[in-house]
Amino acid sequence: MRDPIREGLAAGWKHIDAARLERDQTLEADVVIVGTGAGGGVTADILSDAGLRVVLVEEGPLRSSGDFKMREAEAYPELYQESAARKTTDKAITILQGRSVGGSTTVNWTSSFRTPPEALAYWQRDSTFGLRPLSVESLAPWFAAMEHKLSVRAWDTPPNANNDALLRGAQALGIECGSIRRNVKGCWNLGYCGMGCPTNAKQSMLLTTIPAALRRGATLYSRLRADRLRFSGERVVALDCAALGADGIVPSGRRVQLRARHFVIAGGAIGSPALLMRSGVPDPHRLLGKRTFLHPTVVSSALMPERVDGYAGAPQSVYSDHFLHRDPVDGPLGFKLETPPLHPVLFSTTLQGFGEGHARLMREFANAQVLIALLRDGFHPESRGGQVRLGGDGLPRLDYPLDDVFWEGARRALLAMAEIQFAAGARWVTPVHEATPGYTSWSEAKKAIAGLPLKPLLCRVVSAHAMGGCGMADVPARGVVDHRGRHFWLSNLSVHDGSVFPTSLGANPQLSIYGLTARNASLLAAELSGKPQPLIP
Repeated sequence: MRDPIREGLAAGWKHIDAARLERDQTLEADVVIVGTGAGGGVTADILSDAGLRVVLVEEGPLRSSGDFKMREAEAYPELYQESAARKTTDKAITILQGRSVGGSTTVNWTSSFRTPPEALAYWQRDSTFGLRPLSVESLAPWFAAMEHKLSVRAWDTPPNANNDALLRGAQALGIECGSIRRNVKGCWNLGYCGMGCPTNAKQSMLLTTIPAALRRGATLYSRLRADRLRFSGERVVALDCAALGADGIVPSGRRVQLRARHFVIAGGAIGSPALLMRSGVPDPHRLLGKRTFLHPTVVSSALMPERVDGYAGAPQSVYSDHFLHRDPVDGPLGFKLETPPLHPVLFSTTLQGFGEGHARLMREFANAQVLIALLRDGFHPESRGGQVRLGGDGLPRLDYPLDDVFWEGARRALLAMAEIQFAAGARWVTPVHEATPGYTSWSEAKKAIAGLPLKPLLCRVVSAHAMGGCGMADVPARGVVDHRGRHFWLSNLSVHDGSVFPTSLGANPQLSIYGLTARNASLLAAELSGKPQPLIP
């Protein structure tokens, strides 16, 4: 199997592993981009195509298909924030986020949805965020261009048994489902997307936009932590960075300073606001880090009469928005139903219980089927999300209170998932909750879940979708950046990632980041290069 990254490095791509630096460095460029995920990768591609000198900064390591061995014990420490164990401050929510070149696009499950029209309509309202330029019609060409570039298309392969249970149970109840489009090309249908694609099928930033930028002469730093922006007046003048040691965590003591005409922050919805806060950038309305959203997700586990083998086959191929659209967008929290892949470590660390009870459930791993409900936060007036803060070490912490509005939606979601699983033929269903033994019939589950105590740490909550914290708006009093991602107070600073979303989406966010970033990076490229830019390079 070819490894395009290793081939490119051998051909002379400019990659500097900061863990190997023997002395401090200073470098100048036209644009410095912090982060190499969906936002940073697309930005690097477009700006380098415009002839601009680009430097990319990534805190995690550079790994590629030759390193991806489909082993959880290797993948999670290498490719995820905090070894896939990042949590909110109170430990009540586990957050999966990528931390390597390519960011979360290297390890996500490939689900690709455009920004839902109702979310865009809500953002456009003058009484909320006033983002009138961001309409379905204005963004459609950018989505279409990125879908073409990244091979986002219908997945015609029959769903694996884990996804088929959602489809089968929903159809039995008259609940509409849809097929999830995926950004893959020549997919082997292995099911190990979350550990890095070993066959180069996933069209992540690691395989597409970052190599394109490197071929044009961009410079990539890995294992380099962006510490602080230095600014003078209304302009950023430099970015100070700390090289990390061989473990990729502890600073080695070497420093790198990067100077540029323009700086793009794309470190994700937890990393980007944290960098801006460490830097002390102007924030007169105290909005930075606030309104961070997660799609907080509850889980329902079932045992089927037959083997499910949820680790095999495309991880997510079926979804239902039936419960997302039943109420107004700013009404009670709606939720999207999907299935996660099931791998032993991920399954065991999410599953409730301990000791023999936990071991008994693990012994039936092959028959396990799981549904997840992604709650759409940020639209209800009492759903304000969380807040990124800095710890004493300067690293980010996310406070995320789970209030009555969330728990009311969570209960409805747990009921809906249990009913679907029983309709699909489950012999046993349980919410992933520390106080339930599980149920053998829908009537039993319906009664028990209605009275189940729901509170943090008792009911498991997870998320893979961090959004907000540097929200867009039409005026500085309501947002950190404008609709182009330009910072309101520093003229040569942009934010190009999911942190600019003023609410959550109600859909997996990668394609929304791709489309919006393509638009905003093209506007920036035209300004910096002085030349009109094509739709997508």
